[in-house]
Amino acid sequence: MSQKPTKPLSTAEGFICGALAACTAVTFSNPAEVMKTRMQLQGELAKGGGEKVYKNVFDTFGKTWRNEGLKGIQRGLGPAVMFRNIHTMRILLNGSRLGFYEPFRGFFNRILGNPVKEQVVLTSVAAGAVSGAVGGKFPTSLGNPFFLVKARMQAYSPVLPVGAQHYYKNSYDALRTIWKAERFRGLIRGVDAAVLRTSMGSSVQLPSYNWTKGQIVGAGLLPADSTWTFLASSSVSGACVCLVMQPADTALTRMYNQPTTKLPNGRIVGLLYKNPIDCLWKTLRTEGSTAHFFRIAPHTIITLTMNDLILGVYSKVRHG
Repeated sequence: MSQKPTKPLSTAEGFICGALAACTAVTFSNPAEVMKTRMQLQGELAKGGGEKVYKNVFDTFGKTWRNEGLKGIQRGLGPAVMFRNIHTMRILLNGSRLGFYEPFRGFFNRILGNPVKEQVVLTSVAAGAVSGAVGGKFPTSLGNPFFLVKARMQAYSPVLPVGAQHYYKNSYDALRTIWKAERFRGLIRGVDAAVLRTSMGSSVQLPSYNWTKGQIVGAGLLPADSTWTFLASSSVSGACVCLVMQPADTALTRMYNQPTTKLPNGRIVGLLYKNPIDCLWKTLRTEGSTAHFFRIAPHTIITLTMNDLILGVYSKVRHG
């Protein structure tokens, strides 16, 4: 009996599966993001990094748990859930990045006269960066208020504060307070840093994942549809994303959380940084290095692994 030919997934179907994978990852990554945010803010613009409240990610987790309990570990979870429920930041951003990557890569390959499916470093990195920008500019503008609130709520600690402290009763109170003080400009504060961060991470995330997967399968180490193949490939991808995205991620956190001041003309601006490039330069010049972060690797591993698993399940259901 001949096997029925399978129809390739459309861009829309890839978009939806990518969004589901991203949502799964966000569910598990929020506590790690709280730790990352606090470590990025301690010793901000202090010579030699300043006095460290937290020694490492485990020390951060332990102190947060002892002093603030589950509420402290999961600070910012409300706005993180709102990203998914209203289809703004996480779903649109990650769905675009994962769903539009292959169409862009094929387009760039055709322009350079390469086979559409061939893994070329130049076109793969370009496709990753462009899909990150596409999935970053408009969706990030929509979701930026919630991402902003999430970062500020994660940074707040009544016991061991680091960086500027913004206390909000809840997500609604945060949005209302920001709107009352700064209007629309306050809600999109740091959006340029968010787009930069997304583009830098996307430029290596999927290319490194696909390259590693191809090497594993090509060498006969594991089958293409094995969960272990997905995990191994996404682990390498997560390490690459960590190296490339770390500076921009630190800039994003600090741009979101920095204190503001009102100019004589009434305009409210950041007190510490003008833009993400200014933030990166001042951080490097003053501290000698950027802060650590510990969320991107596990988030990338879960996102890419779940993306392939969801695509596989969906394809089986779709084709009977």
